[in-house]
Amino acid sequence: MPFLNGIDPIFLSVALLCVIIIGISKSGLGGGLGQLTVPVMTIFISPLEAVAIMLPILCTIDFLNIWGYRKHWRKDFLLVMIPGAVVGVAIGGLTFKYVDDSYIRLLLGVLSLFFTFSYFRQKKAVTIEGRRAVLFGTFCGTLSGFTSTVAHAGGGPIKMFLLPQRLDKRIFVGTQVYFFFLVNQMKIWPYFWLGQFTPESLSFSAMLLPAIPIGMWIGYKLVDIVKPETFYKIVYAVLFLAGCKLIYDGLAGLGYV
Repeated sequence: MPFLNGIDPIFLSVALLCVIIIGISKSGLGGGLGQLTVPVMTIFISPLEAVAIMLPILCTIDFLNIWGYRKHWRKDFLLVMIPGAVVGVAIGGLTFKYVDDSYIRLLLGVLSLFFTFSYFRQKKAVTIEGRRAVLFGTFCGTLSGFTSTVAHAGGGPIKMFLLPQRLDKRIFVGTQVYFFFLVNQMKIWPYFWLGQFTPESLSFSAMLLPAIPIGMWIGYKLVDIVKPETFYKIVYAVLFLAGCKLIYDGLAGLGYV
């Protein structure tokens, strides 16, 4: 990791800000903001270096968050999503070096915008029930496992499944916390297999750890003070922005912009 041989103070500041954003996202806004961190870091370093640096940060936040949300998560939804996530992580690990994920990013962006517009148009709560919920949850889990492995960007597909359920806001966040705790543990092994962890990347990850409590504190405060409807509007707004970013990245990767 040549860039890290002499750490640029500007990059260090950006990386610290990214860790704070991830802390806010993971503990307060359900993971959406975290999708923005890897693209920002790739302005300075390669995507492979960026994801290798951020995974230990994500795992550390996960261990802290599962205690904070130990009473606020839904096992039934995890049982639907995790089998698909296992498949998605495996596919991501096998194809990380060879498959252009521009098409996946484009698809996720379109679906993110579709669910955002659906939320603001609907007049009453909409739920997904029965076999349709199982199939859709497994599908979203697979997409999330794959995109999380290749870009730490798995929040969108999970929101697509969980948001229509109209869960209590802490249950909504807590279920995602437990889901990504499991997914991030799975991702460690393909990353090792791909040789993405180096002494330099792990050392830099350790330097960023003190920024975690700041982001988590802000995130927990947001969950406590924001009203439920306002909270969901914020989450859908984040989902909309993430969808736009994914569409742009997908089109750029395909050479259209």
